[in-house]
Amino acid sequence: MPHALPDFELSEELIRKFDKSGPRYTSYPTADRFHGAFTEQSYLAHLGQRAKNTSNPPLSIYVHLPFCESLCYFCACNKIITKDHDRITEYLRYLDKEMALVAAHIGPDRKAVQLHLGGGTPTFLSHDELRQLMTLLRSHFDFLPDAELGVEIDPRTVHEGTLSLLAGLGFNRNSFGVQDFDPAVQQSVNRIQPREMVEKAVQESRRTGFESINADLIYGLPKQTLESFGRTLDSLIRISPDRIALYNYAHLPQRFKAQRLIVEAELPSAEQRLQIFLMSMRRLLEAGYVYIGLDHFAKPDDELNKARLNSSLHRNFQGYTTRAECDLIGFGVSAIGKVGNSYSQSVRTVSAYYQHLDAGRLPIEKGFELSTDDVMRRQIIMTLMCSAPVEFQTINGVYGIDFKSYFAQEISRLKEYEDAGLITIDPDAIRITAKGRFFVRASGMVFDKYLNQPTTSTYSKLI
Repeated sequence: MPHALPDFELSEELIRKFDKSGPRYTSYPTADRFHGAFTEQSYLAHLGQRAKNTSNPPLSIYVHLPFCESLCYFCACNKIITKDHDRITEYLRYLDKEMALVAAHIGPDRKAVQLHLGGGTPTFLSHDELRQLMTLLRSHFDFLPDAELGVEIDPRTVHEGTLSLLAGLGFNRNSFGVQDFDPAVQQSVNRIQPREMVEKAVQESRRTGFESINADLIYGLPKQTLESFGRTLDSLIRISPDRIALYNYAHLPQRFKAQRLIVEAELPSAEQRLQIFLMSMRRLLEAGYVYIGLDHFAKPDDELNKARLNSSLHRNFQGYTTRAECDLIGFGVSAIGKVGNSYSQSVRTVSAYYQHLDAGRLPIEKGFELSTDDVMRRQIIMTLMCSAPVEFQTINGVYGIDFKSYFAQEISRLKEYEDAGLITIDPDAIRITAKGRFFVRASGMVFDKYLNQPTTSTYSKLI
């Protein structure tokens, strides 16, 4: 049955007013605030503290697999384009070294409730290499029976038995990079994958028992039009993944070399992008999907929507999740971790990664140690990002403050959001309204004390 459309109009005027550039808040402080004063020793100190604790949050594990066979021009990921599959053998050997080093410092409590393979292209790995990777992970960490195991998949790398192998290895969630089905758009970004290829992969995922299937779309790519993207939505709605992520393409050729291969004159205008977004939102809602927040839609019976409704939704570097706060351990080049009140990020190149591990060092390049104020603001921002109420007494009780006094300036700045009907501020809480769920990044930015400090990052538009 189609899901009821919202009883409000998300007007173009409202979007234009609040469509600012800002962080996506997969963390707070955001990764552009990480610095080199946070070193391997800093990271080891936090691992050591976890080892001493008698009670720890469970682990979430991320593995970055950077290899791809071909270059997608829109891509902003840390990747290596190669057809030399022998490079995986060496990379897996070093992943094992890194896991062993972490395991030696983290202590015996290694219960993991979440795993995510990202890239690059995780399914660049052969079947035997995927088996080897999971053997390594399970030798160092204790995955609980109900753990979420997710993998990003390029549909072009799905071969006979790929999905049944992944399911047999314990993976129960996957995400397909679709982007756009239009042949002209695919040609312009060097990613040719027919609709039938994706449809077959989704059907095979269901047959092999995957519990949740996501598809990524990108609007704002070259040669996209309102009509062409409408056809892409028609096709994807018929394929019917459990979740759809609708991303706004950020064209930053000065930062990402691959994007320099895109013909800028073929990019849709800001007005065209806005119309594509509005059309997409309405079409997905009409098709029965529910807006979860920040680009993400899900079917009403999907666990993400259930978590949204009962206020158990969380957000981390992998996006929205149903899992409570975890310590995140990242492995591989450029991987990000979160242990205790710290963030860490590994070196970006394979050569530097190997050099650190050959010397018996963890490959930490930078990170961030959070103050109590950072932790408190993180809780507030992430609560807003999940469209849950920020309850003043909860914050007061945990941090020993008076919310209305401590955040008097922020509450004053939120007045324009309240006047626009995006939030309500009552004596007990800040609450996100139905239409305010489309602007949670903007609401969260009010509590970000680092936005006034210089950064080398260029943030994407909210819509």
